[in-house]
Amino acid sequence: MFYKGERKRNIDKVDYRLTLCIYIDANSMNYIQNYFSELFWLLNEMSPYLVLGLLIAGFLHVYLPQEKLAKFLGKRSFSSVLNASLFGIPLPLCSCGVIPTGVSLYKNGGSKGATVSFMISTPQTGVDSMLATYSLLGLPFALLRPFIAFVTGIFGGMVTNKFTKEKNSSFVATPTPTSKHKNKLSAMMQYAFIEFLQDIAKWLLIGLLIAALIAMLVPDDFFGAYLSSPILGMFIILLASVPLYVCATGSIPIAAVLMVKGLSPGAALVFLMAGPATNAATMAVIGKTLGKKTLLIYLTIISLGAVFFGLVVDYLLPANWFNLVTNMGGHIHGNHILPEWLNFASTFLLLGAMLFGYIKSNYTQTTKQTFQIDDKMDAVKIKVKGMTCNHCKANVENNLNKLEGVTKAQVNLIDDEVMIQGEKLDLERIKGTVEGIGYEYVSKV
Repeated sequence: MFYKGERKRNIDKVDYRLTLCIYIDANSMNYIQNYFSELFWLLNEMSPYLVLGLLIAGFLHVYLPQEKLAKFLGKRSFSSVLNASLFGIPLPLCSCGVIPTGVSLYKNGGSKGATVSFMISTPQTGVDSMLATYSLLGLPFALLRPFIAFVTGIFGGMVTNKFTKEKNSSFVATPTPTSKHKNKLSAMMQYAFIEFLQDIAKWLLIGLLIAALIAMLVPDDFFGAYLSSPILGMFIILLASVPLYVCATGSIPIAAVLMVKGLSPGAALVFLMAGPATNAATMAVIGKTLGKKTLLIYLTIISLGAVFFGLVVDYLLPANWFNLVTNMGGHIHGNHILPEWLNFASTFLLLGAMLFGYIKSNYTQTTKQTFQIDDKMDAVKIKVKGMTCNHCKANVENNLNKLEGVTKAQVNLIDDEVMIQGEKLDLERIKGTVEGIGYEYVSKV
């Protein structure tokens, strides 16, 4: 009897463990399914507007190249600041691309005020993020983002002109990478769905992954329960946003999900403004290139602007403008004016373009981009850190190609290397140029 009783207890333990394992496995599968459901839903809502935004970005890049933009930014005047903010708002630049582009503008003769205006207004918004904002957050947010970027950009530029000294003199325009394309349609598609999309793809996916995780794990009305004061929420979000890196488009799904979880619209706006415009890398480059006083002005204007407009949204504008109604599965009620087949088609087009661009860029870097050295010229290969996107590549190549004696400079993003060819190459001038536009010169290879 003792043996039978002991065996029964052991069998019961085994049955309990098996039941527990099955329950855990089933629960885990539910979490995984819910997570990917949230992830796909967010991407599906944004994708048609992202595709349209990418096409417009390609159009702007071809028909509003940097050399046309640059000539309007060289004077220490209100008009230069105004132009910088106006041009910066729709310009197709990811957050990391703004840093080298802005520094390059300044190094080539742009005024400090215009440069700061450009670097404040550009990363906060863009044609792609405006349309994506509409898809998840609605028309009021989509209109507010460029307006706020415009106002803070102008204000930041004017304060910079007022309280800082100018060191630049002449302006030399930097050619755009797409100038080599004869077919403008080909250039637009190349930029939109390969170059620019690859620049924002990583941070867009990170934003979507984080947003889906928050949607699944954070209880509804979490922020409403623990952050009852909207002002406190704004300052907490501001402190968290300043050092973090998030692109204008990648910040949208995170902000939308945070609002569903109870974060006030004003605090979400603070995240949408401060997140893309401030991060540790941007602050380091601005402080080094434009000076600590300019960096202080930059951070102050963005922080005060974010909180001010956050308060306007929460306390002065109608609350129903920013009400994200939830429907099935806790999803945000998007602007369902598009047919469902178009959402799915846009999602698969976007994912396919991301995959194709990734494979193409890696194939180009690893196989086709072998440096061809002319035996009749001097050649030097250097290691450079901080190049993260195609804009970084273009800025380094363009600035080095303008140096006296340099015939050709080629960047390999995968290996962080630059091959430079020419006659009587001055390594110190090369190093100074690289560091002057915000990158780290490591060594000669």
